Amino acid sequence: MICNSGSALAAAVSEAGGLGLIGAGSMRPDLFREQIRKARILTGRKFGVNIPLLYPHSPECVEIALAEGVKIFFTSAGSPRKVIGPLKDSGCVVVHVVASPALAVKCRDAGCDAVVCEGFEAGGHNGREEITTMVLVPECVAAVDIPVIAAGGIATGSQMAAALALGAEGVQIGSRFAVSLESSGHVAFKQAVVDAGPGDTRLVLKAHVPVRLLKNAFRDRITALESGGATREALVAELGTGRARLGMLEGDLDEGELEIGQVSGLINDIPAVSEIMDRLLTGYEETVRKLHSTN
Repeated sequence: MICNSGSALAAAVSEAGGLGLIGAGSMRPDLFREQIRKARILTGRKFGVNIPLLYPHSPECVEIALAEGVKIFFTSAGSPRKVIGPLKDSGCVVVHVVASPALAVKCRDAGCDAVVCEGFEAGGHNGREEITTMVLVPECVAAVDIPVIAAGGIATGSQMAAALALGAEGVQIGSRFAVSLESSGHVAFKQAVVDAGPGDTRLVLKAHVPVRLLKNAFRDRITALESGGATREALVAELGTGRARLGMLEGDLDEGELEIGQVSGLINDIPAVSEIMDRLLTGYEETVRKLHSTN
């Protein structure tokens, strides 16, 4: 959700009955603080923050969120042990994103309140294990006694029902909300997702930080380098800086990173968040009724 989940999207999700998250990954500390304050103006409901721990400014973002009174923290891309002490001391709920049951156990042992188990289908930065959501969720449910939240490849009510049937206690949805009116992503990026087919995403840069991208000129060059056995250093040099911002925020569909999940093949419009939430709940209820009627 880098470059997509600012105050407007987080507030809209919370207003619609979900838990909106402000994504700190694409934000410098001052902008992150500003977005938290804007969200407070836009909604009186609870919202949280998602802070990837791999960035140098992540510790400062944690301090800012605490100072602003945020009580719900989703962390990823690193060990929650780096931050969980001060967060729990401040009475916060801490949820960490994992891609394997072994990591779910480590998060439980570190004191996390829940884990987001994100399957290989997910967009953006992804796990190297390539475990799909259908397999990962029940594995994590069996491995830990804290709540499991399913993520990766979920954009419809029927998929939400399937995740809960696997033992998850909730779902985290990214790609579907990235392609909404309230998302801060560029309209050209959103339309590219709408136009994408079922097989148009691929996980690349596994030697560096795995990321799922739509096909474009930049991804083609990365794929060619990987096929040729390029070193991590060569891949990092080609990646450069600001690729995600270039693609998703500025709308450069050739040279930017276009991060999105495999579920892009099911996304065919750019509605408001309230409409997405209505569809999710209606689809979930219809699926549950259908399952009950067949028994």
